[in-house]
Amino acid sequence: MIVTGATVIDTEPRPRVLEGADVLVEEGVIAAVGRDLAAKVTGGAEVVDAAGGILLPGFVDTHRHVWQSALRSVAADVTLGGYLDLVLGRLAPAFRPEDVHAANLWGALEALDAGVTTLYDWSHVQLTPAHTDAALDALREAGIRAVFGYAHPAPADGARREDEVRRVAALTAGTDLITPALAAWGPVYGSVGAARADWELARELGLPISLHATGTGAVERLHAEALLGPDVMVVHGNGFSDEAMGLLAGSGATASVTPVVEAQMGHGYPESGRFRDAGVPVGLGVDTVTDAPGDMFTVMRAAFAAERLRGGSPSAADMLRMATLGGAEALGMADRIGSLRPGSQADLVILRTGSLSLAPVHDPIGAVVTAAGPGDVDTVIVAGRVVKRAGRLLYAGLPGALDLVSRSAAHLARTAGLATAAVR
Repeated sequence: MIVTGATVIDTEPRPRVLEGADVLVEEGVIAAVGRDLAAKVTGGAEVVDAAGGILLPGFVDTHRHVWQSALRSVAADVTLGGYLDLVLGRLAPAFRPEDVHAANLWGALEALDAGVTTLYDWSHVQLTPAHTDAALDALREAGIRAVFGYAHPAPADGARREDEVRRVAALTAGTDLITPALAAWGPVYGSVGAARADWELARELGLPISLHATGTGAVERLHAEALLGPDVMVVHGNGFSDEAMGLLAGSGATASVTPVVEAQMGHGYPESGRFRDAGVPVGLGVDTVTDAPGDMFTVMRAAFAAERLRGGSPSAADMLRMATLGGAEALGMADRIGSLRPGSQADLVILRTGSLSLAPVHDPIGAVVTAAGPGDVDTVIVAGRVVKRAGRLLYAGLPGALDLVSRSAAHLARTAGLATAAVR
């Protein structure tokens, strides 16, 4: 495949515009980026004419509970405590395996439609092995690149399922698009003892570890237990002390910031700038569509505004890097995704630039961060395979997927006793 005619933005080492560049893809991998590559290609290569568009690496969402796509906007007015009570306390237990499949499929398709080619699925709806299988099957069916973070069914020590963690690791070993990980409850929502056991298991299996953490104490506890390391990604980090930031940086740990949800639910100021300034690799995430949009354009703008409000001086390029290569670094996947480096996976997004909200484009990087939206996403390519073209997802079962998730949403609302059932 050869992509020609676009304004090309690479992100390594920092976002920059490559004038007049083509992108050559061979066997799902970026083979070359440069001028006049089309003239050097012979044979039956597919030519993608992206004239007038902006081409960039696919967005990397470092933290999303994909199973909650069936619960869109159900928690629009609540803070974190209300979310935990409603979504995890009342709605999560009502999920059947078929509901998890419908929600994960819909959520993954939503991400692809918005130009997200990689997401970290922090999946804490593993009520049974069938729930887990349904989540994984849906991610594969959608064709998205995903890190699947398995979380035990509940934070209590007795709810740990080491056998299931091992099974997920074995199920996904050697697969092209799904990478297994451990989504850990402790030591924030679970005990320190359970955290030690989870870290030992994850490191035995070679699984990266992700955990939610805010305020003071969590990072310090991890450090005291010798659990920090480059395989650990903390999510949120609102209110971390300077000491905690230094401990993370010194250990090689990474971070994911979800600025829309953090601001809306009251976690505190998003800490993307403090992580970056401390030398902690940081990416951005959607978190949950129960009260936020599912696209990275909104996330970038929220992080940008929050940092400026706080008195920082980030640039649009800083935000775009966090949403692409920074996210890849946070996931430990910068050798494969997040940039146009030859040898990286061909995960690409092409934006149309003729919309009323985006044109005229003076600064392509600034335009992507401050003006573009999901409706401007024309083409999405994952591992060299086109999954969206001319503004339309190529997934043939889209009407059926909508029917499934709508039925699941109605079932969940009825079962949890919500005032109104979800409707299409």
